[in-house]
Amino acid sequence: MDFKEQIESRRTFGIISHPDAGKTTLTEKLLLFGGAIQEAGAVKNNKIKKTATSDFMEIERQRGISVATSVLAFIYNNKKINILDTPGHKDFAEDTFRTLTAVDSVIVVIDVAKGVEEQTEKLVQVCRMRNIPMIVFINKLDREGKDAFDLLDDLEQKLGLKVTPLSFPIGMGYDFKGIYNIYEKNVNLFSGDSKKNIEDTIAIRDIDSPDLDELIGENSASELRDNLELVEGVYPNFDKEAYLQGHQQPVFFGSALNNFGVRELLDCFIDIAPSPRAKMAEERLVQSDEKELTGFVFKIHANMDPKHRDRLAFIKIVSGTFERNKPYLHVRHGKKLKFSSPNAFFAEKKEIVDISYPGDIVGLHDTGNFKIGDTLTEGEQLNYKGIPSFSPEHFRYINNADPMKAKQLYKGIDQLMDEGVAQLFTLEMNGRKVIGTVGALQFEVIQYRLEHEYGAKCSYENFPVYKACWIEAEDIKNEEFKEFKRVKQKFLAQDKRGQLVFLADSQFSLQMTQQKYPTVKLHFTSEFN
Repeated sequence: MDFKEQIESRRTFGIISHPDAGKTTLTEKLLLFGGAIQEAGAVKNNKIKKTATSDFMEIERQRGISVATSVLAFIYNNKKINILDTPGHKDFAEDTFRTLTAVDSVIVVIDVAKGVEEQTEKLVQVCRMRNIPMIVFINKLDREGKDAFDLLDDLEQKLGLKVTPLSFPIGMGYDFKGIYNIYEKNVNLFSGDSKKNIEDTIAIRDIDSPDLDELIGENSASELRDNLELVEGVYPNFDKEAYLQGHQQPVFFGSALNNFGVRELLDCFIDIAPSPRAKMAEERLVQSDEKELTGFVFKIHANMDPKHRDRLAFIKIVSGTFERNKPYLHVRHGKKLKFSSPNAFFAEKKEIVDISYPGDIVGLHDTGNFKIGDTLTEGEQLNYKGIPSFSPEHFRYINNADPMKAKQLYKGIDQLMDEGVAQLFTLEMNGRKVIGTVGALQFEVIQYRLEHEYGAKCSYENFPVYKACWIEAEDIKNEEFKEFKRVKQKFLAQDKRGQLVFLADSQFSLQMTQQKYPTVKLHFTSEFN
């Protein structure tokens, strides 16, 4: 394949959902259909050797594939599929938001019984802001759940989507008989046997054919015809261009646990989903078919293997080709780096690759050179934006619980903060360290990983802060800024990059500060240039 064909053959997407909607199971079944794993349940039963360190997080315990190995790749119908796995738990939402900067499209998983949930609303909002193409998969149809039309209304009203069903269920729960595939015009009969890889699919071009009555019974056939007539009358026809621009969202129904509706989803996905798209850098729009390499770090995982203390920086390739042992410019440092063992991920295996193309995710062994948001190029001064640090919502002092292990503690904190799981602030007044996180569960994760990966123990003390705000001053020499620094001294800190941060103790205090010092601008994300 030539360069353009390589780009055309790639599909890089994320799967997002509220916890327990079945994202894990759907990911597994996609791997199963792609031949990347041999048996359903292999991932859940932990038969696949884990590559990661901490099985502390719930999603890791469930599955035996660490949240850290956030890339699962496989080949299906001559297309290279890259799945970017995202944590479902809201306490890890920041990681998911960053991952969404590296995908070209998204599959949203909805639980048939629960419908649209809070976490899904937030994630879909981010996708809509960026016009990311979305396909919705309504899961768990073998269980009793909401009416299909109620669910479609839910998607439109709560998520603001413009949906068009490309498949439709025949019954639900105990009465579930299968799915009519509107996109392919066939009926997929449900046997309830989760061990079958592919269900019986019967082509039915004409839904008025008596064959349908024989297949699913007269009552079900009549109900299906009425439903399909309603679908045709209420919802627009599928428009691929509108989908690619993020203005229309196709909907599929199925049961990932029973391998049901997954093939239809996957076949349609590789047909309509975008190949790697252009991406906006601060300087210009970069097209995926440009010959020169550009890429950016969207995730760092410290301590992939505790024996080697290695860190992996995950790079999304936007344009050009990434070649092993070729020097590339690290734009922030202004120096060239070579990589002798870039990793690609095929399901549970990491392997060294000689060449990678736009849309691919490459894991680079890192000794501390990379931060989230860093850009690699062949020499051009480019910076990809849109990977900010968000203002944390929970803050605690971190204390060393074992004075003999101070060195290990600081090394551990330093590396874990580089992952972006939490943020470290150093108070200007006394140098005390404060950790800020988006979710409270992160504190437990940090404590667990410090002890099990670095041999260091920490304890926490509450630190009452409402919001962390990054400070931008019009003129650092003017009197207003000097007075602000003097008056607010005990609320000022520096983040890991040395940027000045105001830790407001209440909403009232934040509003008063903004009114009193109008030339001092306060930002809720670290990217405001």
